[in-house]
Amino acid sequence: MLAVVQSPGCLIGDKAYDANHVRADLAAPGSIAIISPIPTRRTSVSFDADTYKARNIIERAFNRLKDWRATATRYDKTAATF
Repeated sequence: MLAVVQSPGCLIGDKAYDANHVRADLAAPGSIAIISPIPTRRTSVSFDADTYKARNIIERAFNRLKDWRATATRYDKTAATF
């Protein structure tokens, strides 16, 4: 059986993923890396700032899910949560 893997159109990452090998790995299947360059980078790399700004929507969603982790996993075993 042959599995077909499609590459995403773009990958939005934070400055921690700004490395040449990460960018090369994403460019190989045809994805675009939208990663803000770190200030100490020697070579200038352009990125789409408008798309990068949308990253906060996803991060806020994950933070909201983390707020409800105790209820979802029932760590708080009181009568009110059951």
